[in-house]
Amino acid sequence: MREDLRPWWLKKSYLRFRHWYAEYFLRPECEALGPYHTIMKPWYVNISGNNIRIGRSFTAIGEPMHQVEIGVWGREQGHGRVDIGDCVLMSPGSRISASDEVVIGDGTMFANGAYVTDSDWHMIYDRTERDPRPTPVHIGRNVWLGDGSCVLKGVTIGDNSVVAARAVVTRDVPANVVVAGNPAKVVKELDPERGFVTRMDYFADPEAIERFFDAINAEVLAGNSLWRWLWAVIYPPSKRH
Repeated sequence: MREDLRPWWLKKSYLRFRHWYAEYFLRPECEALGPYHTIMKPWYVNISGNNIRIGRSFTAIGEPMHQVEIGVWGREQGHGRVDIGDCVLMSPGSRISASDEVVIGDGTMFANGAYVTDSDWHMIYDRTERDPRPTPVHIGRNVWLGDGSCVLKGVTIGDNSVVAARAVVTRDVPANVVVAGNPAKVVKELDPERGFVTRMDYFADPEAIERFFDAINAEVLAGNSLWRWLWAVIYPPSKRH
């Protein structure tokens, strides 16, 4: 990772702008958006549709070619919902698409490109209509969805379970297991007696977390100058020196 050459006041201004952008443009797209969110590059996060609720300490990381997407396309106006719990992480390219109901438990982590949907969006023989039967998706607390994994319609995943990279989940997954493959199958059982350190633990005191990172940034960036940063922007090879 390249050294951050911005002066602290400049980075602080950027973080304030980023927060303002999320509040101004993304909050109105949600029925609820909890406090202490960290939405990185929020201009690459798309939220659309009705009845989208997001809990506190939500983290989303948008990138130009890998946008984060949360969408509800209900069967009728005002129908369908997405309910995201507290302390959830959505990495670049992760997506949630709901026809009827998608519920994401507290502390769940979406790796890059993970996808969750509760619908095929059309039937096999009639490709102009959805299946009339709702098939909601419920994902428990502290679940980890691996890189490029897919969770498909009608699935329930139990607490603490892990979906391996590229796995395709078509059936219910019990709590405290690792599943892998296509279709995903249990490949390992986890020991809940060992306990889990979760994102809920990490964000137990979100104000203290914010103060900690403010202090770290202020210390690390204290010696940076505006002119050094501007030169690096104008002449990127200078970053090597």
